[in-house]
Amino acid sequence: MTQLLVTTTENIPGHPYEVIGEVFGLTTQSKNLVRNIGAGLKGLVGGEIKDYTKMLEESRDVAVNRLRDNASAMGADAVVMMRFDTGSISQDMQSVAAYGTAVRFITEDLTTDNA
Repeated sequence: MTQLLVTTTENIPGHPYEVIGEVFGLTTQSKNLVRNIGAGLKGLVGGEIKDYTKMLEESRDVAVNRLRDNASAMGADAVVMMRFDTGSISQDMQSVAAYGTAVRFITEDLTTDNA
């Protein structure tokens, strides 16, 4: 996993950049039988379904790590404007997408041309 900068903002103070392109990190998780039974019972009485919350948190982490890896493979230094999207594929599957814009920092050339 690559630890490059991922931010939800458009600008990174002190770091001008050029856009490389869009980048994604995706994962799909399925709920197991035990979670489904527990969720069904919790649905009857109300309240947070902690197993589902944990599954979504883990899915989010996987999606962001894949986003970082994909951005790094593109030669990016950072990802700006990162967002999440989630959705149900079926009653038993949940997808999480992390997406944003891969960017490369612009470094100033400090050499002088005396020609």
